[in-house]
Amino acid sequence: MTTLLEKTMVIEEIDVPGFYKVLKAEDAKSGLKAIIAIHSMDLGRAAMGGTRIYPYPDFKAALTDVKRLARGMTHKSAASQSGWGGGKSVIIADPKTEKTPALLAAFGEFVNSLKGEYICAEDSGCNPDDLLIVAKHTPYVVGLPHEKSSGNPCPFTAWGVFRGIQAVMHQLFGSDSLEGKRVAIQGLGGVGLRLAELLFWRGAKLIVTDLNQEAVDFVVKNFSAKGVAPDAIYDEPCEVFSPCALGGVINTATIERLRCRAIAGAANNQLLTDADGEELRRLGLLYAPDFVINGGGLVNVTEETKERGYNPVESRNKTDKIYDQLRLIFDIAERNGISTQKAVMQLVEYRLQYGVGKRNDTIFMHHANLRY
Repeated sequence: MTTLLEKTMVIEEIDVPGFYKVLKAEDAKSGLKAIIAIHSMDLGRAAMGGTRIYPYPDFKAALTDVKRLARGMTHKSAASQSGWGGGKSVIIADPKTEKTPALLAAFGEFVNSLKGEYICAEDSGCNPDDLLIVAKHTPYVVGLPHEKSSGNPCPFTAWGVFRGIQAVMHQLFGSDSLEGKRVAIQGLGGVGLRLAELLFWRGAKLIVTDLNQEAVDFVVKNFSAKGVAPDAIYDEPCEVFSPCALGGVINTATIERLRCRAIAGAANNQLLTDADGEELRRLGLLYAPDFVINGGGLVNVTEETKERGYNPVESRNKTDKIYDQLRLIFDIAERNGISTQKAVMQLVEYRLQYGVGKRNDTIFMHHANLRY
């Protein structure tokens, strides 16, 4: 099925086995090339997921990434019981040189064509200011600066990762204390930078890297961190390796280099394959499943879609529960002699099969005075 929108945009549905819906859009006027992937609608009447703007080398690479990300959102929603389907979108563009108001406006029209089946949010390369432009063309946006909305979800994602690292400390050492513990953070974006600050104030010793040297220099100066080259981070001795950039960084090539005791970070799809989770277990490395530990942002934006509007206290309290969720997963894995990745997948598959945490109430988009 192909749809012509606004005369210059062509939207085409792509058949992807196992997915609820995958659409690609091309707009000659703005230069938009984008994909929206909805993996599952088992737990919600709408799919929720961020918009990544990235200069993929080709359409195939973009499709591979958006499928992985959308599937991860299905699992994240099930793990946090947020009551959404799993969706994600990508825009094939360099966010530094090709992100224009016209491009974002066209993307808003693309989102709007789904009539609320997909709700977008910020992600790598896309910030709340960009979403303000998108929101002029569709109401199906969360994370906006509005009195009943939540704004940038990064602080809540970072807080959830911090609480997750505390759960890791308890599992490894019998105490939540981070005093003197070494944490190697890969990526100092909106979440990684906030995580570094939280860890610093709790006495952790930081090792950091990022492609942006200014970000590294800032953390080195202000949080007494050790800065290293991007590829060198895998070789640093530490208690926790914390991936906070792009996915797929835990793989056969990097696992043999790791000198940590646990992996706990904010990045999506940290394992290249589920087999990598099994290898971590074989080596005795504790893994905090990514779609559990980084669920704070989803929890936060979910709160703004309730009838009463956004309540940061509710978001904070629900994000705090990531600590308990990880403790439960660690316990299940230990008692059954399985990897933490296998333990969490068994849990989310059960919830998806039986509709545990499914959302049936009205969705409120307060910034647009819309309910559906």
